[in-house]
Amino acid sequence: MRRPKLPKLELMPLSPLRRAWSTVPIRSRVTGVDAETLRRWLIDLPPPTGYGVSARPLRYRTAPHTAAFCWYEDRLIELQVPEPFRAWEEKVYYRARRMPGRRLVFQWFARRIRFRTRRDVLRFLYCHEFYHWYLREVRGRKASAETACDRFALAHFRARHGRVDWSVILPGYDPTRRRPIKRAA
Repeated sequence: MRRPKLPKLELMPLSPLRRAWSTVPIRSRVTGVDAETLRRWLIDLPPPTGYGVSARPLRYRTAPHTAAFCWYEDRLIELQVPEPFRAWEEKVYYRARRMPGRRLVFQWFARRIRFRTRRDVLRFLYCHEFYHWYLREVRGRKASAETACDRFALAHFRARHGRVDWSVILPGYDPTRRRPIKRAA
């Protein structure tokens, strides 16, 4: 008796966000986090069009801390994860208010964030550095707005964004459109 022929399964088309992430070069030198794991952890966040993402270990002396860079000349977002990794808390300043008077004095507002996993650290740092990228490459503004980047990171690094339209949240951003990237200053 002959087996009936089964129809071939068609591959499900990639969503525009997954398609945009598939073109982003990703590297990881962090132990236990390969490039595909990093891509899986960042897949629901907006991709930086024209830039790569790199994760590497951060050696520290006394206590773990966060460190990341957006290298405009190299078109690279570099995330650094403390090694050896252990959970820790860090104060994140998300707002400042000028105090009345002639002197330039500010009242700072902060939240204490507990980083429990490497995934938390990588997602927070990516959101922060992505917003630097967004301000410079998409909005054409100065990219040194630290409190704005921290607000964006605090709002999005732990949330799941499966069906989020990033072009609504980030005006002018379209992950599917290839745009000419500005030359580094």
